[in-house]
Amino acid sequence: MNNQTRQVTLRDERSGPDSRHLTAHLDDDGNLHIDGHDLGPGTAPVSNDGEYEWLEAISADDLPRLLVLLGAPPDAVILDVLEQQWTGAKAYDLEKLIRESDIRVQRFVWGG
Repeated sequence: MNNQTRQVTLRDERSGPDSRHLTAHLDDDGNLHIDGHDLGPGTAPVSNDGEYEWLEAISADDLPRLLVLLGAPPDAVILDVLEQQWTGAKAYDLEKLIRESDIRVQRFVWGG
């Protein structure tokens, strides 16, 4: 499987009626996409219909900087680094680290 079709699951949690999902993949241009989808009453602060989705895209040009920020060599394979070090509870740290960095991120959010 090549990197363009590979998807890494960063978070797949269920707690009662709530579920939280976060995945990462590279598009054909090498840009990193981090996609989230939360369902359930826990989304009430941000959604009226119990569903909240978002997409973050980081340019391929910024991936070496992101890798260094993640503690990896700038030429590492981003999906390998994410899969090996930033899944489960660490996915929350990943999101915070990206949010607080100066790396350019295109964000799209949908919520009812």
